[in-house]
Amino acid sequence: MRMGDLPITPDGIELIRRTEGLTLVGHDGLELRGDFARLLPRLRPSALRGELLVRAARVKGVPSPRVVDATAGLGEDSFLLAATGFTVTLYERDAVIAALLSDALERAQRDEDLCEIARRMTLVEGDGEAALRAMKASPETSPDVVYLDPMFPERRKSAAVKKKLQLMQLLEQPCVDEREFLDAAFEASPRKIVVKRPAKGPHLADAKPSYALTGKAVRFDVYVL
Repeated sequence: MRMGDLPITPDGIELIRRTEGLTLVGHDGLELRGDFARLLPRLRPSALRGELLVRAARVKGVPSPRVVDATAGLGEDSFLLAATGFTVTLYERDAVIAALLSDALERAQRDEDLCEIARRMTLVEGDGEAALRAMKASPETSPDVVYLDPMFPERRKSAAVKKKLQLMQLLEQPCVDEREFLDAAFEASPRKIVVKRPAKGPHLADAKPSYALTGKAVRFDVYVL
């Protein structure tokens, strides 16, 4: 349900249009806004080559791999992939978060430093799991990579998460159907599935990956089909 051209937010938070972009504001002063410009330091070729996600998602022999980001959030991880030449379709089921992401993409498309990257990204407001299952019936739509970064209960205790994503956690609940989500990713028949996890967190649905790339705070589990 929407009010005007903006989705209705839960009590205690509000979407506000500002000069700098669409902003989600909480009663305690917390604010959240999509902003791809802040990623500019990470978009240098030398920096991108060192990104664990880019290394995890790379597909040999495919110059412009197609990625489905089934849990888009604010789209920053997908933006890094698009910056390296990936073509990304992003699915976000929460209407408020999708509105923030859509606004951020529109601003990026008007920025000469970001526009070419943003044009490789397509946002779909909808359920990523359902979209993945639908791809089973149309093999020609199968992506090269499926990327999953669902919100998980164990990540709610992180101080960084509390500061940056507290408002998002009022909108989206932690993933409770891990096995179903992972099964849907396999049914889409990609070349590989990349799952973002806390560095010391358990595997998604306790499914052991083919290999993993681990940083200080996060780990990328890679399932090669």
